[in-house]
Amino acid sequence: MKRTMTCIECPQGCRLEIEADGTRVISVSGNKCARGAAYARQETEAPLRTLSTSVLTRGLELKMLPVRTSGPIPKQKLFEAMAEVRRIVVSSPVETGAVIVPAFLGLAVDLVACRPLGKK
Repeated sequence: MKRTMTCIECPQGCRLEIEADGTRVISVSGNKCARGAAYARQETEAPLRTLSTSVLTRGLELKMLPVRTSGPIPKQKLFEAMAEVRRIVVSSPVETGAVIVPAFLGLAVDLVACRPLGKK
């Protein structure tokens, strides 16, 4: 199976040609630096994403609190992550970087606040 993608690891934006057998990369071409090959392998074999979203609040100055994961999570866990986010309600004041949910989804990342938020 052949696949093409644009590398986003550096400003060059190389057009990568990936040959894979299902989920394993056999070869990568078109990259002008080693980061392009590593990016193609990561995106093909185990894609990761940082989740940025908002959670509901109760009794705070805003109705929603922007949050993100402290690191990337497996792409296939995004729908599960959003289902979990819908259940979260923050009712205590928070500071930027405060951990809202430690070990989010049992992974090695936390769900953290992206801004301070105080009481009404």
